[in-house]
Amino acid sequence: MTTQIFSISVFSFLLVLTVLSGYLANRFFLRLIKRSTDEMNNDPTNYKFLRRVVVSGIYIIGFSIAIYMVDSLRSLAASLLAGAGILAVAIGFASQQALSNIISGFFIVIFKPFRINDRLALNEMTGIVEDITLRHVVIRDFENKRIIIPNSVISNVSIVNANLVDDRICKWIDVSISYTSSIDLARSIMKDVIINHPLHIDPRKPEQIEEGEELAPVRLISMGDSAINLRAWAWAKDPVDGFLLSCDLLEIIKKRFDAEGIEIPFPQRDLHIKNSGLKLS
Repeated sequence: MTTQIFSISVFSFLLVLTVLSGYLANRFFLRLIKRSTDEMNNDPTNYKFLRRVVVSGIYIIGFSIAIYMVDSLRSLAASLLAGAGILAVAIGFASQQALSNIISGFFIVIFKPFRINDRLALNEMTGIVEDITLRHVVIRDFENKRIIIPNSVISNVSIVNANLVDDRICKWIDVSISYTSSIDLARSIMKDVIINHPLHIDPRKPEQIEEGEELAPVRLISMGDSAINLRAWAWAKDPVDGFLLSCDLLEIIKKRFDAEGIEIPFPQRDLHIKNSGLKLS
């Protein structure tokens, strides 16, 4: 009887210790993640993934030791394991996908094709990586919805990462003008608006500047049915600034074109009616 009471006491103590250890470990990593991102501006991907691995490991090991310390539970567990061969095989097949997700999660964290807070585009979906768990990746789209993608799935698709290696982004500013408008004046206005915008950056390397490479070039890219199409290259430090930059530039260029008398034409068609004997009054 005394041994049984002792075993139950040890079991209860280990359960409490496991829960407390998991709670403290979770708190520690949350504070570490907050400090590393807020103060040191580090990538939180490793810390967040490691937090889940460590906390899960603490609970699994703690509960296993607690069960092992109680003779009756140890015997019951051994009996269940010994007689559950078929069940183990079924569970093994069922857990292949889960194991694949876990392994893929480790590969994502180790090789870093993307990180938390990276902006991704895949399968016509675009969003920001919010979390990487043992099982899936959480992406927040621009409508504030969460897209849940299993690790094994996202590891096998092509993704566009706007933040990998270099956060800078180039935005194409496409504007059409009429055939009667001055190309040189339109080009000059577009270039001036881009260079003087506070979010625009100079992406040129020192050697490119020495070679005289143009800042914010504007090129005539095509001649349409009713318009001349111009394209300017504008650079921003990251995708967020790039979006704001492109919106501002289009608005400012339109206002400058209106002030300078440069026409942005509507689609036009010339209709030629052959003589059919009908009179048009």
